[in-house]
Amino acid sequence: MGVKVRETTLKNDRVRLSLDIYKDGKSRFENLQLYLFGKPKTIVEKDHNKRTRQIAENIRLKREEEMQDDKFNIYTGFKSQGSFIDYFKKMTREKRGSGGNYGNWYSTCKHLVNFVNGKELTFEQCDDKFLNLFKNYLLTGNITKGHLTLSKASASSYLNKIKAALTQAHIDNIISDNPGRKVRGIKVEESRREYLLLEEIKLLTKEECKIPIMKNAFLFSCLTGLRWSDINKLTWGEITFSEAESKWKILFSQQKTKQLQWHPISEQAYSILGKRGENDERVFKGLKYSAWHNFILAEWVLLAGIKKHITFHSGRHTYATLLLTHGADIFTVSKLLGHKDIATTQIYGKIIDSRKNEVIELLPDIGI
Repeated sequence: MGVKVRETTLKNDRVRLSLDIYKDGKSRFENLQLYLFGKPKTIVEKDHNKRTRQIAENIRLKREEEMQDDKFNIYTGFKSQGSFIDYFKKMTREKRGSGGNYGNWYSTCKHLVNFVNGKELTFEQCDDKFLNLFKNYLLTGNITKGHLTLSKASASSYLNKIKAALTQAHIDNIISDNPGRKVRGIKVEESRREYLLLEEIKLLTKEECKIPIMKNAFLFSCLTGLRWSDINKLTWGEITFSEAESKWKILFSQQKTKQLQWHPISEQAYSILGKRGENDERVFKGLKYSAWHNFILAEWVLLAGIKKHITFHSGRHTYATLLLTHGADIFTVSKLLGHKDIATTQIYGKIIDSRKNEVIELLPDIGI
């Protein structure tokens, strides 16, 4: 068993460096893609040969160490020379049953392939230097569909997926050192979650909107917490009345997480829906998403005298804050929102705390 550096003289007066690998009576050749000057004349050429030979020796020592650690197969080569891209694609395919999580892995894989420009990426090449370059690409590259930079939340999520794959590769004994530990994650600033107060919702119910179906859909979101994607695809067949509980419920699969959820709704929320249609009909037929529709939504809010940046997703935030403000426990609210982690719901708790700070300023002066 052993590894030797081989020097092969080429026609163009260059010398190619490669490795001859011997194990269990079998041999294997590895091209290092390193070259020497065959007849160095200048100090620069001699220095180049010296440094290149040292690089080859370092690789040789590393290969011997990997052989001793049983990370070498004479037929497939060193595990560290395997394709990290293929490994990551395999991990991505295994996430197919996990809904939104699969979408994140798929997007990460797409950005990774684009970053290496279709070239091969071995585990050995995927070191901390590479990870920092990829991190910078995620933060500064115009890589969205609209040729804009990613949000910090998306960039952070994608980098974490790469680091998770490297951690698994370390567990699988493919790499001896995990470079992901040397690279800092991307800190995500807590985004402002705009929501409406009860009195502001009342103003909206009285104000006319140029697109009535959007008004009803938004108010329905405020009273149910459903995302736009789930409201848009909602059918009458998914809305049923439970005789045992005397309660309207929605049985639907969340578009984002793919989780099946029983979601109780109030009589008030049901009344917004109007006349019931056929089971396979969309409830909010004609509801669309576009820059124009977003403009109409913002105009409607402004006409009601509300000076907040309200998007359709603000309806979901409003639902959560309304429940917590009126005494609902955070665990139940988390279940209603379909959150996998209660920490996600606790962000709304901070909003409520800030609301408490505002409210105590309403106390009258008692003359102290």
